[in-house]
Amino acid sequence: MKTAEKWRSLLCFRNLFSAGIALFSAGTAGAEPGKISANVFRSAALGDQLSYLVYLPSGYDASREARFPVVYLLHGRGNSMEAWRMIAPDLDRMIEAKQIPPVIAVMPDAPSNHRANYYIDSQATDGRPVETAITVDLVQHIDATFRTVAQRSGRIVAGYSMGGYGALRFSLAHPELFFAAIVLSPAVYFPLPPRASSTREFGAFGNGDVKFDDAIYRGKNYPAILPTFQAAGRPLVMFIAVGDDEAANADPTEASNDLDYEAHTLYNHLRRIKEIAVELRVVNGGHNWTTWRPTFLEGLIHVFHPPPPAAVKPK
Repeated sequence: MKTAEKWRSLLCFRNLFSAGIALFSAGTAGAEPGKISANVFRSAALGDQLSYLVYLPSGYDASREARFPVVYLLHGRGNSMEAWRMIAPDLDRMIEAKQIPPVIAVMPDAPSNHRANYYIDSQATDGRPVETAITVDLVQHIDATFRTVAQRSGRIVAGYSMGGYGALRFSLAHPELFFAAIVLSPAVYFPLPPRASSTREFGAFGNGDVKFDDAIYRGKNYPAILPTFQAAGRPLVMFIAVGDDEAANADPTEASNDLDYEAHTLYNHLRRIKEIAVELRVVNGGHNWTTWRPTFLEGLIHVFHPPPPAAVKPK
């Protein structure tokens, strides 16, 4: 995609959500807090129920005809969908202040592989097709159940830690689904994870009874899927954030696998991809909500208001 076409697409995206803000400027947003409810549906991929929380903004019930962009929020390893519940007041505040348009937020639960599934379709004996369950079954269910903007320009994916890996993968492997991604302290390693990483421990990247398969990990990782992403020619807005107090690997030879280092490596890969408008933030904090909550909010504002391209100096 040519640079001019890329940024025309981004401008259309920005105009879409500016219109959404204007639609609610009469005061439907902010009259009351948004509502969070717990829901389940049957995923064909899983052959089982999948749970999720959904946040509906103030004014959703009264608007009747209005459609809303959706933010999919992926939790980290060992957590559940409940970890994201805390951001509801932040969404209320940001919508009322017109920093973002009214949004639907969907928080899926992903408990397979001992809550360390990394949001992929695992080939391990006890693995499950979590990626398909979310990117196919859940997205279709949400669009059929709620008044969404049911196209890629109306979908953002965000996640922290393991969920950061998931948000990165979903946005690159499924460019037809998501226009933007917020990737917080992503548990993503290049070319392979360190020896003590949970990516090796729980079997998400396993093969049969083998807990970790190098080839599977490499094939799922972002360098392997970037060529296919580029071939799709769809612009992507991405916001990456990490804390400067991430834990250091005990082995100095694995220093490049520290997550603050890996975030920079990821950024430097992606900034060279013309289809991706990527930003990186390094903040004071560790691998916790002190880092994730404020950077998620900044990232949300950023992806709803992507900046124009920097001026190019003539040669």
